[in-house]
Amino acid sequence: MSSRIEGTQASLSDLFFFEAAGESSGETSDVREVSNYVVALEYGLQRLQEFPLSLRLIRELHERLMTGARGEHLTPGEFRRSQNWIGPPGCTLMEATYVPPPVPEMNEALDAFEKYLYAEARLPPLVQLALVHYQFEAIHPFLDGNGRIGRLLLTLLMVREGLLPQPLLYLSAFFERYREDYYRLLLAVSQRGAWVDWVTFFLRGVAVQAQDAVERANRLLDLWQTYRRQFQTGKSSGALLNLLDKLIEYPVITLPRAAKLLGVTFRAASMNVEKLVRAEVLREVTGRSRNRIFAASEFIRILESPEAQPDEGATVESNADTA
Repeated sequence: MSSRIEGTQASLSDLFFFEAAGESSGETSDVREVSNYVVALEYGLQRLQEFPLSLRLIRELHERLMTGARGEHLTPGEFRRSQNWIGPPGCTLMEATYVPPPVPEMNEALDAFEKYLYAEARLPPLVQLALVHYQFEAIHPFLDGNGRIGRLLLTLLMVREGLLPQPLLYLSAFFERYREDYYRLLLAVSQRGAWVDWVTFFLRGVAVQAQDAVERANRLLDLWQTYRRQFQTGKSSGALLNLLDKLIEYPVITLPRAAKLLGVTFRAASMNVEKLVRAEVLREVTGRSRNRIFAASEFIRILESPEAQPDEGATVESNADTA
């Protein structure tokens, strides 16, 4: 969703198939971009266990996000050394919708941004996150990939602050659904200091996506329990039940991956996968006799189903008084 905000066309299924098939997947540049995002996020979560969230770590995340994808010629892992701007495709600096600070002022702003990440909190954590996200996007320190890094930082900060045990809440889905409001309200902070409108929108997004995550998790668990009851008989092997458990984490799977996950031979993995195919839990999706890929369609359907709609409109009208 974070990549889709900026025009990338790749689905969650595309990512699953790319991860399962590897280099033989014939992936598009869009899928590579999304895969890089996952790599950067997982790297950041691991790095936070031993290293502070800092400008250095942000550069490391950017390098992993951009390498091998579109924009890799735009200095991955390095803050910009020239002026950039935001506006319609092909617009000049004078026609831009927004112009981030020039490089000397950018460096000063980044220094202040890093200090703020460790300043004593005087605001509720989620409000502070809204401010951090705006500030990073306003500084726009990279030639490309600023939006994705800025949204990735939200997840890392929520985990760092103990608001989430792991990355289970994705605000990008809300931002993508209300993309025009997202950009309009960020710009309104720069133009009129309309902080209240932006923070209200951000907090509403947290509420909507938190509810969606809970409902989606419950549906996944219900389906998993249904499958467990179906196969929890004296005739089912422990490997088969273990494979069912792995499908929530790996809803698209190959026979070699199944064997590795289960710690069994290729033949044993193949036999258990075929049992799930006959039970219509898994479906072979390539039509090939070799290098086959199997998908747990019902798990994927829950993961890809449309997000829950909020009870009330999520748009926030600009208010001159709050500015």
